[in-house]
Amino acid sequence: MSRSRRAAKAAAVGSGSVGAAAVAAVGLVYGQTKLARRRIKPIDRPVPDGSGRWTWRQELDGEPLRVAILGDSLAAGYGVETEAQTPAALAALGLSRMSHRPVEVRSVATVGAESADLMRQVELVLDADGAKKPQLSMIMIGANDVTHRVRPATAVRQLAAAVRALREAGSDVVVGTCPDLGTIRPIGQPLRYLARRQSRNLAAAQTVAVIEAGGRTVSLGDILGPRFARERELFGDDAFHPSAAGYLAAVETVLPSAAAALGLPTHTEAAGALLSRRARPVAKAAAHAVTHPGTEVAGAQLHGKDSGRRGRFARLLRRTEATESEPADEPASQEPKMIAGRTP
Repeated sequence: MSRSRRAAKAAAVGSGSVGAAAVAAVGLVYGQTKLARRRIKPIDRPVPDGSGRWTWRQELDGEPLRVAILGDSLAAGYGVETEAQTPAALAALGLSRMSHRPVEVRSVATVGAESADLMRQVELVLDADGAKKPQLSMIMIGANDVTHRVRPATAVRQLAAAVRALREAGSDVVVGTCPDLGTIRPIGQPLRYLARRQSRNLAAAQTVAVIEAGGRTVSLGDILGPRFARERELFGDDAFHPSAAGYLAAVETVLPSAAAALGLPTHTEAAGALLSRRARPVAKAAAHAVTHPGTEVAGAQLHGKDSGRRGRFARLLRRTEATESEPADEPASQEPKMIAGRTP
């Protein structure tokens, strides 16, 4: 059994096993699927493109940081009304504030994308005429793999290939793993329970694959899950995709790890026994991360070695922004500004 499959199995055990009644009720699950599709109404407006050069303060100058955004509707910003509300713009503005530099961001994320679409997106990022390669690539993917019943082994293999290609091109990679689909209100039981279980299984397997490919991951499911369940305003008009506030919550979860990948200052917080710098086998770290909020998993060494008998070593971290990254004279209410236009 592969490490990705072991991680997914461990996550499933940690989140509880499916009862015999749920397994047997195939007709009920099918009915819930059809009902959910009728309840989730599409939003009739185009997705804004947040690509371009963004700066937190108009006077910031210098060589911009180069960032690429890849993935599905969670990365694209389906349902938002302005470019400044897209995950691409939010990530660029956050990194600009933390680095005191402009950020050139290019979003190739598309609504409905599955892991199978990532290599095409990677090619768009790396083959752009006259564009420099991204220093950082942020990926959010997985929800459509779950809803379209893509085999986890296939999805994580495609994700790992994309991460390796970006790493070979010199880009650091941060992946927000599959979100918790069990929080979506139009989905009823037992389908909601099954969606949550499958989301966690995929997120755990994604973590293993990304770490072994040289990237790092941040658990989205268990930071967005409980919060989205409590705060319904984080969902958009279709009750399926996030609202502008929901996209901001997702970006804020991934942003500290993205900053760390770029070498920008962050704080690392340990929460008791839940998070530590201690290296452990990646499958064990993945199973743990998927059930704990906002956990970053990154490759690590143990006794000078990257891997052992049980596979690649990894560490669990919780990050927040370093307070010194924000200029002391900058008012908290200052509106973000864009400079130098947008990149098509």
